[in-house]
Amino acid sequence: MEGVRQQSPNAVAVLVDNHRKFLSFLNGRIANPSDAEDILQAAFVKGIRKADSIRDGESVIAWFYRLLRNAMVDYYRHQDATRRAMEHMVRMNTDTETHQPDLEDAVCQCVYDLMPTLKDDYSRLLMRVDLEGASIAEVASEMSMTANNARVKLHRARKALGKQLQLSCGTSAEQGCLDCDCPPPP
Repeated sequence: MEGVRQQSPNAVAVLVDNHRKFLSFLNGRIANPSDAEDILQAAFVKGIRKADSIRDGESVIAWFYRLLRNAMVDYYRHQDATRRAMEHMVRMNTDTETHQPDLEDAVCQCVYDLMPTLKDDYSRLLMRVDLEGASIAEVASEMSMTANNARVKLHRARKALGKQLQLSCGTSAEQGCLDCDCPPPP
């Protein structure tokens, strides 16, 4: 740092003298004062390293504000990327499908008869997730697919089963099969 001060003592002095203005500028735009201070310190390090390329006091201030704006953009990009990653992790780890033991008793027995008419992976997903209560992530791992792929296939499987139930059970299926009048399985 001593080498930098010898090269451009005026630029470093201008940066140090305007510390409060720079911090005030950041505090007005960054909600967390600690983050604002961290951004300022990192910008000071960068500014001092490049101080020898700056010639006069006014350009030092303008240049440093530009550096602070770029640092804020990087900060918010990082915050947004972190937020999106966290939301993605929550979505991946949270299964909205929950096993309801009473549901199995209410499900039309035709569902079990119609499962073999579906694609193998559809019937396996429906059986494991909807009827046995396994998590999508667990079943996806068992079937060597991503959780997102399993969710899509599960959605398609439910639609396919719904169509089969409509064909097989008619109006009973339209009303949810909760009051099924189909003959019981043998």
